[in-house]
Amino acid sequence: MKISKIFLYDEPAVSQLNVSNLKNFLLETFSVDVEIKKCIFNNLNEKTIERISGCRIFEPKIPFKWHLPDRQEIDFEKSICEDTKLMEKTTMIEDAKRIEDVVMYDGFEVQNILCDIIMENDPDPNNLHIIFTNRLICTYDTADSRYHGRSVICSNPAIISTTGMVEAPARPREYYFEAMKCKIQGLSIQSVKKNYNGKFLDYHDRRLSKITEGYLLQTIFYYITGDAFCDSLDCRLNNAHWQKDLLYSQLKIGILCNKHQALLDKLHL
Repeated sequence: MKISKIFLYDEPAVSQLNVSNLKNFLLETFSVDVEIKKCIFNNLNEKTIERISGCRIFEPKIPFKWHLPDRQEIDFEKSICEDTKLMEKTTMIEDAKRIEDVVMYDGFEVQNILCDIIMENDPDPNNLHIIFTNRLICTYDTADSRYHGRSVICSNPAIISTTGMVEAPARPREYYFEAMKCKIQGLSIQSVKKNYNGKFLDYHDRRLSKITEGYLLQTIFYYITGDAFCDSLDCRLNNAHWQKDLLYSQLKIGILCNKHQALLDKLHL
């Protein structure tokens, strides 16, 4: 699939994202036009807000089943569409008493809704739309019969979740044990986080924008080749399941492996 133009949809709630820098990164990497657009979740009509609200996951161990949202759920969705900073308060797993209290969305269902919005104004399949959001997008895995948070959902439009970057790749096992002890004792886990400072991506992390570059590459490689990921940790296309691997591939290595760099050189975008 050839790309004529890439559209990046901003997420103003995440100042560390720096979409202008991400645009420059793409311009330096690919010979393709890139345009920044406003947050796609702003100024949605009531019907679309209701559809997105219906994508919420309430039973993480059950496959998605769309439900008819009530007025309270719709009003909640409307409030975070108007002020996306509110979303962070409801997606921080570490602060939730129960996983059911975390606001999660079925990523494929949300993707379908966003596709409908975009197709109304731009039906050109050669334009790739990449949407940034701080919503926690998830997909259901039949291997263990439960939903998992995701950092990226490829295809067109592609969705990159900043909350997914923080929550989906696992932190060190020891961190979870220590955090659990603090919660049981009714203590804040901030002291535990200090002990692991720099070892995982956190909210408002200055490294977020640089790491996002790797996810942008994954969405583009998937769109062009149908394959987004690389098994090698020494490649920015690595689909990291651990925070330490994410930081290693995106920051310490920070380049494509020889195989994927050679593929990129042949693409001539």
